[in-house]
Amino acid sequence: MATPHNEAKQGAIAPVVLMPGDPLRAEFIAKEYLEKAVCFNRVRGMLGYTGMYHGIPISVMGHGMGMPSMGIYSYELYHLYGVQVIIRIGSAGGLSERVSVKDIILGMGASTDSNYGRQYELPGSFAPLADYELLKLADATAKEQKLRCHVGNLLTSDVFYEERPEVSRRWSGMGVLAVEMETAALYMNAAKAGKRALAICTVSDHLLTGEALGSEERQTGFRQMMELGLQTGIRAAQNLL
Repeated sequence: MATPHNEAKQGAIAPVVLMPGDPLRAEFIAKEYLEKAVCFNRVRGMLGYTGMYHGIPISVMGHGMGMPSMGIYSYELYHLYGVQVIIRIGSAGGLSERVSVKDIILGMGASTDSNYGRQYELPGSFAPLADYELLKLADATAKEQKLRCHVGNLLTSDVFYEERPEVSRRWSGMGVLAVEMETAALYMNAAKAGKRALAICTVSDHLLTGEALGSEERQTGFRQMMELGLQTGIRAAQNLL
């Protein structure tokens, strides 16, 4: 069923979807890694493709910036297109002395300053968490590939240009590893839909040290994240078969 945001026909999207923020990165992954990739969506420039990776159908689609955008696309994939697994692959800003630029973080949880969860009218605060089986798969794969990888809490923030410089250190003081802008919405949507989700993020810059990846380093670091996401995705897909 097509939506105002996705023109894909039923059956055009695989049960496992990788989602980078940038639709051009989705196109890059499709052309670089997938065989027989077919574009299923061009609405609003949010490119989506389905192809084969080591003989397993995998889809990749951009999710845009921020929780509202992730909220729309992941909701529709889960509820209208029968997607079972979404793996976010994106960048994050380091908040902890434990992490350095180029490190990969598996988001076990996603703290947030957003009101996105208010829609559920819960009598308290919901803790958005990754699917444990996906988390285990990704962690095991990262160890096999000898990647610098951390498992921990992300901060999903509605604010990119923060006016209060002390805020980063407050979250850091609670053990949060990095900040990004989409994971909490993905995890909440997955929880409500009874589906599975995981965020895999590369630390592209560090808010406390001022370090930042150059363009060439981003390419190398993001490739590691993409390949980790793809390997985790096919393992998850095999478990669904």
